[in-house]
Amino acid sequence: MYFCWVLNYCGFFNCSADKQENIKVLNQAIDLGCTFWDSADICDNGANEILLLKVLKDRHNELFLCTNFGIVRGPNGEFSVSDTICALAELVKEGKIKYISLSECSAETLQRAYKVHPIVAVQTLDIEISGIMEAFRDLGVTIGRYKSIDDFKSDDFRRLIPHFQGENFNKNLEIKGVTPGQLCLSWILAQGDNMIVIPGTRKIKHFEGNVEAVKVKLSSEELAEIRQIINSIEIIGL
Repeated sequence: MYFCWVLNYCGFFNCSADKQENIKVLNQAIDLGCTFWDSADICDNGANEILLLKVLKDRHNELFLCTNFGIVRGPNGEFSVSDTICALAELVKEGKIKYISLSECSAETLQRAYKVHPIVAVQTLDIEISGIMEAFRDLGVTIGRYKSIDDFKSDDFRRLIPHFQGENFNKNLEIKGVTPGQLCLSWILAQGDNMIVIPGTRKIKHFEGNVEAVKVKLSSEELAEIRQIINSIEIIGL
């Protein structure tokens, strides 16, 4: 099982204007058993989630929807983890949401949040830094990791993120051995039973390629070789 981040983020991130193609990808995802979807309210100012409704209205009983919110914009950006989780816990109690997860959090934030209410999943890029992965496993939290095989267009917000820029992007490709996306996905899945990948795409051909990654089985020797490469190279831009 893995997250199916079927459409790339919009709004800050560039989105496809071909909505009919997007809907085909969404329906194909359900047909192939990818029924845990991840979205966010920043996606094209909500337009992405409106698009999801076109599929959800007929097939909502087949899906589990995870949506992100809460990116703070302002001079200080301060917030209370406890207050936020308390508010979400009330929504769980009211039956408006089922579970609570976090995105891009530290091990300390996860532990503070977990004291207020169980956290079922965390999405993060740097889980092997500062003991974050260990904290997740100690608490039994599922880990979601981003992975998109689509190229970033000129107006894509991710071009502003350091580890996606210039030589940093090339160095991060070297970490993966410049291997196909399927190998990257299968390697992440092999890191533990609580690992879930979140591949994003706008095209059926790319989506089908992502799905095939679950069939790739890496031997212990192959995993060790990949791990050796990763440990020998610093990830630039994080």
